[in-house]
Amino acid sequence: MADTVRDDTRVRAATRGVYIAFIGSGWAMSSWATRIPQVRDGLELTPSRLGLVLLAIAAGSIVALPLAGTIVTRLGSRRTITAMAVLLAISMTGIALGYHAGVVPVMLGLFGFGFAQGAWDVAMNVQGAVVERKLGRSIMSRFHAGFSVGTVAGALTGTATIALHISVTAHLIFFAVAIAASVIAGVRSFLPDTESSSLTSAASSSPSVRSAWVEPRTLLVGLFVLAFAFAEGTGVDWIAVAVIDDYGAAATSGTLTYALFLAAMTTGRWFGPGLLDRFGRVPVVRVLALIALTGLLLFVFGPALPIAFAGALLWGLGTSLGFPVGMSAAADDPSRAAARVSVVASVGYCAFLGGPPLIGFLGDHITVQRGLIAVAALLAIALMLANAIRPLDPSRKN
Repeated sequence: MADTVRDDTRVRAATRGVYIAFIGSGWAMSSWATRIPQVRDGLELTPSRLGLVLLAIAAGSIVALPLAGTIVTRLGSRRTITAMAVLLAISMTGIALGYHAGVVPVMLGLFGFGFAQGAWDVAMNVQGAVVERKLGRSIMSRFHAGFSVGTVAGALTGTATIALHISVTAHLIFFAVAIAASVIAGVRSFLPDTESSSLTSAASSSPSVRSAWVEPRTLLVGLFVLAFAFAEGTGVDWIAVAVIDDYGAAATSGTLTYALFLAAMTTGRWFGPGLLDRFGRVPVVRVLALIALTGLLLFVFGPALPIAFAGALLWGLGTSLGFPVGMSAAADDPSRAAARVSVVASVGYCAFLGGPPLIGFLGDHITVQRGLIAVAALLAIALMLANAIRPLDPSRKN
C-alpha cells in the first residue's frame, strides 16, 4: 500500500514537472516573439531581412531534430531539458545584448535558442509519454495546451514590459534566467524514461526512418502538418508586425493581437480532445481549417483594427489542433510510431524554416498583411489532405 501511494506521488510530481517544462518552453518562445518588432527596429531590418534573421531559430531546431533522439537516449529527458534550459538562457542573453551590436550576434543567439527548443521539445514529449502511460489515460494534448498557456503568459508579460517601457535587454535576460531556473527545478521530479528513450532511439534508426519516408500516407500526414505548422508559425512571427506596420497600430496593440491569437489556440487545444472523441479527427479538423481561413481573411482584408482582432481570434482557434492531431495520426500504429512521427515532424518543421523568409519576401513587395494570403493557400491544401489523418484500420496497421 505504501509503495502504491509513493508511486502515485511520484507520478503526480512528474506530471507537474512535465507541465512546467511545456509552459516554460512556450513562455520562452513568446517572450522573444513579443520583442521581434523592437529588435527589428533596433537593427533597422526590412521585412525580407527580418525573415532571414528569424530563419536562424528554425535552422537551430532543424539541426537539433535528428540529434535529439541520441541526446535524450544518452542523457535522459531530465538532464537533456536541464542542459537545454541553460543553453536557452545563454542564447536569450546573447540576443538581448547582441542586438545592440548587429545582426550576427542575434542570429547566433537565435540559432542556439532554436537548438535548445528543438531538443527540449523532444525530451519533454518523451517524458510526457512516460507519465501518460503511468496514468493510464490520455493527457498529452493537455501538456501541449500547457505550452500554449506559456505562450499566452509570455505575450501578456511582454505586453506589460513594453507598456512600462522596460528595455528589450532587461526583459529577455530576466525571463531567460527565471524560466531556466524554474524548469531546472521542475524537471527534478521526472520519472526514469528508459522505455521511452529506447523508442526515441528506434525513431532515429536509419532503416525504419528510410522506409517511413516512402509511405504515401505518412508523407500526406507530413504535408498536412506542414500546412498547419505554417499557419501557426506565421501567426506567431508576423501578427504583431502586421498590426503595427499595416494597421498603423501601437506596439501594445500588436502584442495584444498576438496574445489573442495564442489565447484562442490554447482554448482549442484544451477543449479539442472532447470534440475529437465525439466527432472524429477529419470532420473536426476540416471545420477548424475553415474557421482559420475565415479568420485569416478577416485579418488580411479587414478595414479596421477590431476586425483584425476578430480575425486573429478565429485564426488561432482554427489552427489549434492541426499539429497535435497530425502527430496522433502518425502514431496510430505503435510498432511504427517512432519512425513515422520522426518523418512527419521533419516535414512539419520545414514550415518553420521556409515560412519567415517567404512572408518577409512577400512583405517587401505587397506588405506583410497581404503576404499572409500564402497561409490561406496552405490551409486550403490542408482541407484537401484531411482524409490522410483518418485513424488506421487496426487490421491494416502493418
